[in-house]
Amino acid sequence: MAITDFDNLFKSFANIKVAVIGDVMLDTYWWGKVDRISPEAPVPVVAVTSREERIGGAANVALNVKAMGATVHILSVIGADQDGKKLETLLAQNRIQTDYLVKSEKRLTTNKIRIISRNQQMMRLDAEMTSAINSDDENALMASVELYIKQEKPGIIILEDYNKGVLTETLISKVISLCKSQQILTAVDPKRKNFFAYQHADIFKPNLHEAKEGLNIISDEVSDELLTDIHAMLKEKLQHKVSFITLSEKGVFYQTGDEHAVIPTHIRSIADVSGAGDTVIAVASVVYAATKNVQLMAEMANIAGGLVCEEVGTVAINPKKLQEECKRLLN
Repeated sequence: MAITDFDNLFKSFANIKVAVIGDVMLDTYWWGKVDRISPEAPVPVVAVTSREERIGGAANVALNVKAMGATVHILSVIGADQDGKKLETLLAQNRIQTDYLVKSEKRLTTNKIRIISRNQQMMRLDAEMTSAINSDDENALMASVELYIKQEKPGIIILEDYNKGVLTETLISKVISLCKSQQILTAVDPKRKNFFAYQHADIFKPNLHEAKEGLNIISDEVSDELLTDIHAMLKEKLQHKVSFITLSEKGVFYQTGDEHAVIPTHIRSIADVSGAGDTVIAVASVVYAATKNVQLMAEMANIAGGLVCEEVGTVAINPKKLQEECKRLLN
């Protein structure tokens, strides 16, 4: 690969405008001590000592985009409830733009409450709705997307699907079609339910398990031949531009046209893989919007995914560390 001026590349990210459309959520953590069993039922009593709220789901993708230095807006449907207000506050604190959020009286804001004692998760409580948004909310969100594109003129839009109902087939089709007409790039992080709805996207980023499940492939091998076959099958159904498939500890695979490669992961001390996929799609999208270089996009996103796995819990990429690693590993 040609030598890249990473100092100037990272500076250029400040000129990129990105929208993330998808399922946002509140991640709530309650930490406490367990010293006894409840007299009411055979369950531990957790004496809560501290609480923390973080942004999750598609909002964590936006957090990673912001960490890369780009301007980012989050477009989603949240509930007109207290959790929605908390989420809005957290997004604002992290300088993620919320002007185009839709608040619905018919939806709950997703909140995943994790109860933790002695560094062990005791229980998780999920307050959420996973049914598709209704037509009124769908129309309101599409109107937000249209207004956002008209006013902000973004470089790339990320469709981040967590199967919570915000990304409907109709919405997906309309958004990608509108982006095509406005020469705006689209990147997709899909889930099983709408897997083949993302036709004509620029970047399609499933993980290998999702790709094999979507195509009904039963195989444990990870070979160049299998991966190029997967790209061909996806291309036939989606007519997309770039396949970008994460391979867990084996790295990433990309293909566009006849250009393809498996990029092995760099050896890391893995602490926690949660949120790595969010980092990968965010970094890939920003780099591709800035350079249109598929190999560089894949190389940098691969490094970023490994870096966040060194941290405990879901964290955004550290851009300074990523820049240093790119210089060390890619030049």
